[in-house]
Amino acid sequence: MNMGERLRELRLKRNVSQEEVARHIGITRSAYSHYEINNRQPIYETLIKLAAYFDVSLDYIIGGNALSQSASSRELPDATDSHEILRLLRGMNHEQRKQSLGLLHEMMKNDARIKGNG
Repeated sequence: MNMGERLRELRLKRNVSQEEVARHIGITRSAYSHYEINNRQPIYETLIKLAAYFDVSLDYIIGGNALSQSASSRELPDATDSHEILRLLRGMNHEQRKQSLGLLHEMMKNDARIKGNG
């Protein structure tokens, strides 16, 4: 499932409109709509707001595997890890953030491919 599909699924589970999500995180409905149809990628600040709004991890938003209650072999990052990630991202310029998010996306794709072949 790609990020747009995941955002749409999360929004529909909450039974809220694109307008409501957009207003809550401080963007236009049009911008949010582009995220759901994968025409644009949100900047990291917006990703953080989306994860907080939907009460999910950044990993989940960008396409990582959701943890089921029975999946105890993988753990979500604890608050310390999350704060460190945010601290590092905030210290980066736009290009560094873009590259970092690209690397995260690639890592998740590679992980999915490996699991699919294993």
